[in-house]
Amino acid sequence: MKISRLLSWSLLGSLMLNLGAAQAQKAAPSDYPNRPVRLVVTAAPGGSSDGASRVIAQRLGDKWGQQFVIDNRGGAGGIIGTSTIATAQPDGYTIGMVSLRFSVNPSLLKVPYDPVKDFVHLTMTAAVGNVLVVNVKSPLTSVKDLVAQAREKPGQFTFASSGIGGAPHLAGEFFAQQTGVKLTHIAYKGGGPAVADLLGGNVSMSFASLTSALPHIQGKRLRPLAVAAKTRARQLPEVLTMKEAGVGEIAVLDWQGLLAPKGTSKAVTDKLSNEIRGILKEADVEKRFDAMGLDVYATSGEEFRKLVEEEIKRWAVVVKTANIKAD
Repeated sequence: MKISRLLSWSLLGSLMLNLGAAQAQKAAPSDYPNRPVRLVVTAAPGGSSDGASRVIAQRLGDKWGQQFVIDNRGGAGGIIGTSTIATAQPDGYTIGMVSLRFSVNPSLLKVPYDPVKDFVHLTMTAAVGNVLVVNVKSPLTSVKDLVAQAREKPGQFTFASSGIGGAPHLAGEFFAQQTGVKLTHIAYKGGGPAVADLLGGNVSMSFASLTSALPHIQGKRLRPLAVAAKTRARQLPEVLTMKEAGVGEIAVLDWQGLLAPKGTSKAVTDKLSNEIRGILKEADVEKRFDAMGLDVYATSGEEFRKLVEEEIKRWAVVVKTANIKAD
């Protein structure tokens, strides 16, 4: 009888807690957020995802009167940060920014989450192109020069990337395939550290995101040789595409988007998605994104989810064909 009574009280307590949680979720939209929100960025500071997240966090803070704190969790190709998002309390107080690598990782590694089922997809925020850059002190002045010298010294030319499976890495692998040269890949924990080592003269080149490279191109510290896109970059109209530079069509678009943990109430995720999409369409925000080399998309959550599903399938084929390994 005592055990039965204890179980009854326990079940009653659990029921009351669940009802309380449900009521809190229903009440959330009117007062959400009422404390600081963590925005996990699955890359180191200095890259396109980090730059976009900081703009969005600032505007959300301005609009809602609560701080949106950036939490950079780079490493393991974004898996560390993504796992942080997946395992966070689904209360709207942890959201996260992921990029193209999010859809590539399942083909490279055993990830501890399902990229479609374990998240609420809020919006694809933007996308950024990549540009082949060398240190301005490098004697290389064109893609043809690079290819000719790399063929003479197979494996001696190194290229820095933001991590295995990211857009800069994939662009470099495509480049090597198209030109028949052997390059040595050096992976970093984000676009910022990769470009920093290129500036320091520690690597030969990088197929960097426009966000990471633009300030240094404009500051005459990096020399752009070609963009890995179908058309010339709006921010670098004088720089050739890979095809124009005599290489086959190499186009890798590094998209990015925001997620919330699975189980976060629809009312909260709808509020977040609608507000963020509105922010992305603001003229000043579009101008700031443009300065970082980013093109705004601001898709619906459902459109973003479908994109992720399609990208997972696409990159599974690419990874297998290119024989890309996590190590």
